Amino acid sequence: MVILILAVAFGAATFFAVLPSPTQIASPNLRQLALTTLQVLDANKALAKVAFEDLGDQAWTDLEIALSASLPPNIVYNLTVYDMVEVGDATTYSKVHSITNSESGLGTDSEASTYLVTSTNVTFTVTPQKISGTLYILNCTDANGWWITGYTSQSLATDLQNLLSPYFNTTVMVQNTTDLGALLNGNEISSFPHENVTNAVIINTCGEAVPIPSMYADLFPRDSYAEYCYELGKRVNQYNWTWVSIVGYPFYYVSNTVKLSSSHNSWGIYGMRNVGSGGLNSFLRGLDVENYPSYSYDGSWITGSPGVVYFSSNASYYSNYYGLYPSPYQTATRALPSWIQGTYHTTVMASVFNPVSDRYAAATFKHTGTGAFTAIGLTRTPDIRITGLALLMYYHPIIYKSEFTLTAGERPTQRLVILQLSQQGGG
Repeated sequence: MVILILAVAFGAATFFAVLPSPTQIASPNLRQLALTTLQVLDANKALAKVAFEDLGDQAWTDLEIALSASLPPNIVYNLTVYDMVEVGDATTYSKVHSITNSESGLGTDSEASTYLVTSTNVTFTVTPQKISGTLYILNCTDANGWWITGYTSQSLATDLQNLLSPYFNTTVMVQNTTDLGALLNGNEISSFPHENVTNAVIINTCGEAVPIPSMYADLFPRDSYAEYCYELGKRVNQYNWTWVSIVGYPFYYVSNTVKLSSSHNSWGIYGMRNVGSGGLNSFLRGLDVENYPSYSYDGSWITGSPGVVYFSSNASYYSNYYGLYPSPYQTATRALPSWIQGTYHTTVMASVFNPVSDRYAAATFKHTGTGAFTAIGLTRTPDIRITGLALLMYYHPIIYKSEFTLTAGERPTQRLVILQLSQQGGG
């Protein structure tokens, strides 16, 4: 009886079961295949160019060949191009041309994807908002760098210029320490006589070293030139500069290959003088000039080595926003401590990496009065994308997108391409 009941149940289930058609078994995702095919065909705007060619042009035949080569042999297609015309608030579509490899149509089981192409007289543009003030990049040919392994300060300066100049109205390459001295004295560089030196960004490309003009080398010869670093901090406060150190322990050396030609940094690099950890302390005291009205030397080591640091959530967002993609985790061995916020009246306004053990790497400290200090604090070698991201996170200029430029008198032209696919045979 049990066997009989099971046999009857199996027969009934088989009779009433609805099985899929052979074409639906293991069928490909035709809509996704259609879209991917259109994207491949439009590499380097090739499909867009064909869509606006005359119907008798060889390009249409080439497109038909490319379509057949791009699709599996059991796939039939119909590619149709429509002209788009806006009339008031409505858009009308008129057929321009169609190509297919099917004589009998694609049937009811077909899928389609659409793709919008624009004529070659239209150019998509991305325009960044300009940051107020001039970007000064230290490209001093009479100064050496340290902890910029694999680079020269001049090559880093060029790379930074290419990376950041679109965000500033004016970018000035400070070619020597004499020009730097002019800036420190509040004067314009002779080759840029109309620049306002206040509210500027100054990027030091020499790593742990900082260029020193000859007049300042003569003025502050004691305590390994730490007082010069104090004066730099005062100028940052006085002129409302944002001073940027791209790697390592800031202000650990000073460099002038002419004035300090017989001095070296204890590692065989001449034209440099060791300042020590007092350089950074002196700079911060200069930045906080109201609380430290006179120079005093402090040689205590204040940076820390938190090890591997990871992107903050803001950094991940702005990395995508500005199209800068350094590694989201780095090694920090010269990160600034959080306590300098209270001691030197600063506030962390933007940090590329999450703080570790109250240490900030690649962060901008804004003074409560005027001036700011961006210290990357990572181990060598420098990655200028981190520098660029740190600055852009601090100023966060807007990126204006979806703008089109046309030749005078022309109007943008768009056409809609629809690729319809169907599968022949069983699965």
